[in-house]
Amino acid sequence: MTPLPGASAVFLDRDGTLIREKDYLADPEGVELLPGIPDALRRLRDAGYFLVVVTNQSGIARGYYTEEEYHAVAERLDLLLEEEDVPLDLTRYCPHHPDHGSYCVCRKPAVGMHLEAAAELGIDLSRSWYVGDKLSDVVPAEELGGRGILLRTGHPLPADVAPPGEIPVVDDLPAAVRLILAETHSDGGDEFP
Repeated sequence: MTPLPGASAVFLDRDGTLIREKDYLADPEGVELLPGIPDALRRLRDAGYFLVVVTNQSGIARGYYTEEEYHAVAERLDLLLEEEDVPLDLTRYCPHHPDHGSYCVCRKPAVGMHLEAAAELGIDLSRSWYVGDKLSDVVPAEELGGRGILLRTGHPLPADVAPPGEIPVVDDLPAAVRLILAETHSDGGDEFP
């Protein structure tokens, strides 16, 4: 099913959400899909969601890798997902870090990447989901509407820190997808697709 303009998206972090967390990954050979990712993405796609990656890549600003190396890693992820017949609809990245350059509007938890993707694809942000392994991945839901889901993969939330509001915490993306689809079907389809 191809999502239509005005449809919902699932905004996904990359490292620690779709692929195994490796600090400042610059080598495409290091891209490793986490278990269950292709099927989880396929279920979201079949339910009518756009699949959008929004990823902070401060390693560029820090000088740990180049934008070309970032793109090589991103292309490897795209290839792996295309081989599974579940390509992403869009990927946006932030190469900035506040300690290594100027302020930007794209670095999560800022919402610049989300707004750009919404404008490009016709996404209704208030009917979308925000999923990742860090609070910065999910708190954009508070500003944009929609729902956040925090994952225990990658950079799990410290035991002494609680997620804000009603943000659920689940083990991994397949568990998040089960929650998304259960919520989608339990509300009669009025709020989410």
